[in-house]
Amino acid sequence: FGREISEREHVPIGLVDSTWGGTPVASWVSLDSLGADASLMPVFAARAQMTDAQMDVPALVAKEKRDDAAARAAGQPLPKHPWHPGPASWAPAGLFNGMIAPATAYTIKGVIWYQGETDSSEIRAPLYDKVFPAMITDWRAHWHQGNFPFLYVQISSFTSVPAETWGIIREAQRRTLKLTNTAMAVSIDVGQPENVHPADKQTVAARLALAARATVYGEKIEYSGPMYRQTAPEGAGMRVWFDHAEGLRTKGAPEGFEVAGADHRFHPADAQVEGSTVLATAAGVEHPRYVRYAWANAPHANLYNAAGLPASPFISEDHMPPPCPVTYVDTCP
Repeated sequence: FGREISEREHVPIGLVDSTWGGTPVASWVSLDSLGADASLMPVFAARAQMTDAQMDVPALVAKEKRDDAAARAAGQPLPKHPWHPGPASWAPAGLFNGMIAPATAYTIKGVIWYQGETDSSEIRAPLYDKVFPAMITDWRAHWHQGNFPFLYVQISSFTSVPAETWGIIREAQRRTLKLTNTAMAVSIDVGQPENVHPADKQTVAARLALAARATVYGEKIEYSGPMYRQTAPEGAGMRVWFDHAEGLRTKGAPEGFEVAGADHRFHPADAQVEGSTVLATAAGVEHPRYVRYAWANAPHANLYNAAGLPASPFISEDHMPPPCPVTYVDTCP
């Protein structure tokens, strides 16, 4: 990203890298902002689950250190420990305090951001559409530079486990575009379903750079893939309208669309691209009301615009859907 912007703008680009992989978004928000909004209180309930009697992470860490020390003393190989969260890096506001607050004295042009996989669990996913926008607003307040550009990546494609719902995180990220001076790079087509850290970083960076070139530096270029605008029932199907949809097309037969009736149970749909819209129809859904696209953790998705940029996954429901309960993964819509 820095290389491309520097070459095009002919100025040096400085990058402040403040990153910690595998961390929830609440760790990056100041305690002032988390505590000021009652709707964010479940963040602290999620934290409490990490320290209860069943999952006392600090106690696990202490035990692992003792076991390692005993193995060293006995001249034996170190034991293998199961993965668990790092207590410090998962603490609400912990990473903001240590890794963001010290940087707020710098003048910045904007932010690029890639995070969200860790928040896909059943307890945290429903909070992301509140905590992520709160984080952006929080950073802007602490930097005292107005609504600086905040460009972010929608999380990619990963099989994960049934108890995690990546679609909810992607949808929360899409809806965060309601904040001023934001843009999103879609990465659903360059993921690796069996690798949570997909290798193709160049495409992701190039799409972030497109967003910066268009929204920050004023170039007249297409910088976004098709974005869901609205839907309406049409006969036995659902008509979907998109923004950034010039030259709307699919690579092969359309994939990834699902339709639901009033029961919110989604069925695979046949889709047809018609101009800048898509008509999706599902057998067995006589009175369709909702449509979604590329909702699975690792979906089949192949909708693009003329610029070769992929469409964002979406769901047309007005409210964010709840995550699929673990005990009902076979029947959850």
